[in-house]
Amino acid sequence: MITVKHLKKSFNGVPVLRDVNAVINKGDVISLIGPSGTGKSTFMRCLNLLETPDGGEIEVNGKNILDPKADVPGMRMKMGMVFQHFNLFPHLTVIENIMLAPVNLLKQSKEEAYGHAMELLGIVGLTDKANSLPEELSGGQQQRVAIARTLAMGPEIVLFDEPTSALDPTMVGEVLSVIRNLAKTGITMLIVTHEMRFAKDVSTRVFYMDEGVIYEEGTPEQIFENPQRPRTRSFVRRINMLCFELSGKEFDLYHFNNEVENFAVRQLIRPERINKIVLVLEELLKNILFPITEKLQIELGISSEDGTVEIRTLWEGETSDPLAATTMPTTAPSATAGPASAAGPQIPEGIGSKAMESSAQAMEGTGSKSTDGASVQADSGLNALDSELPDMDSIGLRALDSEEIGLARMIVTKSCLSREFETANGYSALTIRL
Repeated sequence: MITVKHLKKSFNGVPVLRDVNAVINKGDVISLIGPSGTGKSTFMRCLNLLETPDGGEIEVNGKNILDPKADVPGMRMKMGMVFQHFNLFPHLTVIENIMLAPVNLLKQSKEEAYGHAMELLGIVGLTDKANSLPEELSGGQQQRVAIARTLAMGPEIVLFDEPTSALDPTMVGEVLSVIRNLAKTGITMLIVTHEMRFAKDVSTRVFYMDEGVIYEEGTPEQIFENPQRPRTRSFVRRINMLCFELSGKEFDLYHFNNEVENFAVRQLIRPERINKIVLVLEELLKNILFPITEKLQIELGISSEDGTVEIRTLWEGETSDPLAATTMPTTAPSATAGPASAAGPQIPEGIGSKAMESSAQAMEGTGSKSTDGASVQADSGLNALDSELPDMDSIGLRALDSEEIGLARMIVTKSCLSREFETANGYSALTIRL
C-alpha cells in the first residue's frame, strides 16, 4: 500500500529524518513510538506531503507521490489525518464540520453527507452533539468529532498524530477506545503515540524511531517483550533521558549541574545519590573527556524502575579508552568540520550499540566487562567514595597533572557497575553504568 525508501528531511540544516525505510500493508495498524524529537510526526507529515521530503521515495499504491506530476490532492483524499489539536471550524456545528469536505470535495448531496455524518457520530458516540458548536464540547469530544470528520472522506489509510497529547488525562481513554474500535474494522492506520499499553494492545506492528530512522520494528510482542536493540530496550524499560551537546570552551558547569540535579529530582533520586551523579559527571567531563576533545554529546539515562543511571558519551575522533590507566589526555583536536549542528553529530550505525548492550546486560544481572579485559567491579555503592572525594572547588578547568587525572579516573571507575568503550567510523563512545 505504502512503500518508503531512504526518506530524508532536515529543518534549518538539522537532519530529522536521516534514512527512513518502511512498508505499510493494507490493514496494518502501526504504532510509531520513540523519544520526543526523533521524527515520528515529521515522518507522518511527509507521508501526505504536509512536509516536503528532502530526498527519498514515497509510493502509494505503486505511484510515486513525490513525482511532480503526481495527483497530490487526490492522494490526500485517500489518506486522512487526525491532528493533535482537533482543528474544527469554530463557527460550524459538529454535523456541519463533518459534512463540509464530503459536500465540497466528494460532491455528495447534503442529504447523503448528513446521513453518513450521523452514522459516524454514532460510531464515535456523539449523535446527541450533532448541533453543538465545538466550544460546547470537551477536548475528548472534539477529538472524536475530528476522527468522524476524517472518516467521512472514506480514506484508505488514517494517520493519527499523537491524538491524545492535547487532552486532559481523564479524556484520553474515550479517544483511545474509538481508535481501538476502528482498528477492528480493518482500516489501515498509522498512529504516533506515547501510550505504550495502547500501542501494545491495538497494533499489528510497532515502529520504534530513533536517530532519524526506524531503529527497530516488529510485532508488539517483539518490541515490548523482547526488543533486540539497545535503545529500544532502554525506551520500553522506561529509561528517562537527558541529552546535551557540550563544548569545552563554552562549558557552563553550574548550569549543567543544575540541569542534571533538576532532572534527577524529577526521577525521585535521593539527594545523596544525586550528589554522587553530579560528581562523577564533573570528573568525567572536566578532567577526563574535555582534555581529549573539544565537543561531545552526552546522554544521561535514569531508569524509572530501579533508578539505574547510565551515562553515554560520544565524540568525534578515534581515541583510546580515556578510563584506561595507560591513557593520557592529549590536546583536543581542532574542529575542522565547522561548528556542530544543534542535533549533534550523526551517530554512525553500530557505534555505541555494544556499549548499550553491556549496560542492558548489567541491568539484567548478566555481569559486566570493559574493553581492557578487566572486570569493572561495583563497590558497595556510591557512598563508598565519601572518604576519597576531593574538594571539588580545588579542581577547575585548567591544565591537569597525572595525579589529578588518576584521581578523576579512580572516582569514575569506582562508581561504575559496568563500562564499555568503542571506536568506529571516526567516532568514539564511552558508556558507563552507575
